[in-house]
Amino acid sequence: MDRLRRRAGGAPCARLTAVGRRTTSKAGPSRSAAFGRLRERGRGATSECGVSAGVFGIAVAIDGVKQTLQTEPAVLVSSFHADTWLARRGSSGLFTTTAVLPESVAAGIRSTPGVRSAEPIVTGRSTIVTGKRQNANLIGFDLRRGGPKVIEGRAATGAGEVVVGAGAGAGVGVGGRLETTNGSFRVVGRAEGARYNAGAPTLFLTVKEAQRVSVDGQPLVMGVAIRGRPRIPPVGASFASNENAVADLRLTIKSATATIDFIALLTWLIAAGVIGAIVYLTAIERSRDFAVLRAIGSPDRLIVGGLMIEALLVSLVAAAFSVPLALVLRVGMPLPVTLSGTSAVRILVVGIVVGALASLAAVRRALKTDPALAFGGL
Repeated sequence: MDRLRRRAGGAPCARLTAVGRRTTSKAGPSRSAAFGRLRERGRGATSECGVSAGVFGIAVAIDGVKQTLQTEPAVLVSSFHADTWLARRGSSGLFTTTAVLPESVAAGIRSTPGVRSAEPIVTGRSTIVTGKRQNANLIGFDLRRGGPKVIEGRAATGAGEVVVGAGAGAGVGVGGRLETTNGSFRVVGRAEGARYNAGAPTLFLTVKEAQRVSVDGQPLVMGVAIRGRPRIPPVGASFASNENAVADLRLTIKSATATIDFIALLTWLIAAGVIGAIVYLTAIERSRDFAVLRAIGSPDRLIVGGLMIEALLVSLVAAAFSVPLALVLRVGMPLPVTLSGTSAVRILVVGIVVGALASLAAVRRALKTDPALAFGGL
């Protein structure tokens, strides 16, 4: 009987008993090894989140630059508080055109029933040579009757006076001299914002002074900002809505925003690649665990869910830390970076998508794991 017992079950029982002894006798070292693996995986997860947050932060900052370029035209146009605009018929727009109208059309529009005000506007370009050389927009308009808010000093009212917008004439305060390719001007005020044409700052002159430097002093204007709803435009002119004016300004930066979109897409793909590579390496390290799960009949959704949750958690943590990182990065950006609640929601959504895509390779690897691998060490 003992011989039969040894033949039938002795060997397996002996092996199981031996395994039990090894497990019992090595409980201490196994526990230490487990803690070591946990620490190693913790460090790996921290590195993964850090690298991903860095890439996400760059993408958020780039997206913030795009948001700035897209919102600048709307902010500028709305600051004039115009209901409609008058421009030369067939011109590209008030802020980008070289087509002109006689200044007298403004007086004619003012006398039209239903019109509260009609202010002429002259636009052009200039280059600031004081300090660091920079291109600037030039607008001739009476800021006492609309336009960006003067936050320091006063509006320009005479020859040789200028109000500078944000980013223009760094180091030149109110009362100082600003040298440009159009002449020397005394800074009498500073206006809020007023950037357009890919973040270029703006100089505000009187209409007469802008005519002197832009159209050789002739009584010509590029358009009229109208408050009210005139019905019939003067001969050779047409009305344009605020939306038309914004669309015209955005047209000049269409290529720039498309390039930014492409760079942002590449950045998101890099982030997905980083997360995917690390999750894939984790799947390789856990091949034995997946083999055991498959050997005991665990459903595939358990394996898939675990890997996807890991990738999603990493992506969401990286996305959460990317916003404050983008706030740090925008300090060194040459263009303003706009970060809003919409930006935060967008980064969270993108984080979920990136996490899901990043886990696909690891899921495929886990589902191809051979269950026999679970018994390779017995």
